[in-house]
Amino acid sequence: MSEASPVPLDQAALRSAVVRPGSVWTSLDVVAETGSTNEDLLTAARSGAAEGTVLAAEEQTRGRGRQGRTWTTVPGRALLFSVLLRPAGVPAAARGWLPLLTGVAVARAVTAATGVTATLKWPNDVLAGGAKLAGILAEQAGPAIVVGVGINVGARLDDLPAGLAPAALPPTSLALAGAPAADRGALLTAILAELEHWYRSWASPAAPAQPGDPDGSGLRAEYLRLSSTIGTTVAVHLPGGTRLDGMAAGIDPAGCLVVTTESGSTAVSAGDVVHVRRAP
Repeated sequence: MSEASPVPLDQAALRSAVVRPGSVWTSLDVVAETGSTNEDLLTAARSGAAEGTVLAAEEQTRGRGRQGRTWTTVPGRALLFSVLLRPAGVPAAARGWLPLLTGVAVARAVTAATGVTATLKWPNDVLAGGAKLAGILAEQAGPAIVVGVGINVGARLDDLPAGLAPAALPPTSLALAGAPAADRGALLTAILAELEHWYRSWASPAAPAQPGDPDGSGLRAEYLRLSSTIGTTVAVHLPGGTRLDGMAAGIDPAGCLVVTTESGSTAVSAGDVVHVRRAP
């Protein structure tokens, strides 16, 4: 029996589910193919596109992650999308929390929608069973931030990349992790609902919390609950071959990882890190 073809994302159904009066999400489009949904929304942001613009693609030909790494998927077997946000009230120093917030939304939605337990590896990976299920990339265009998400949904073993760098995590998919019938449309709807909830709580919190406050919004506590990094001994690989070994002690107000060594504590930002992995 031949394998069933992936079910395409239904643009009309997705719009009906997430674009509504009062929602953060103001538009949603699905394209068959593009170079990069992040690149497309960065261009749209520079042209004044509204906050809440969502773009999903069945296939990306120039998908990428942090540090210029490529992200390749089989058409229809991944969930690939980007969102455009304009957190005007959030101090610039606190905006490093936005990709972590997105990770919280993705992990919670994956677990609720598919039954696959998802955890977070700082700064931008979503894991299932210790392997990489999804990646997150946040990029800025003036006052706007575009956050891209790539999730392996229906990928088989031979669909996943081989020959990864020694420090890289092995990849996995929802199908391989125990959810072979995961519905990409339902998963996208669930992620956008979680993302809207956490974004509102963080960017526009009720008094006395201030915009961008990870504690007043409950974001830090939820991130720590889902984290597979905090509380472990890690090796942080920095540009130029430098390595920092210590205990991952927490996340600071800017979203940086705090690493404690015998000589004290050091905060490292996502932009300054090549890899973070558990130390042997």
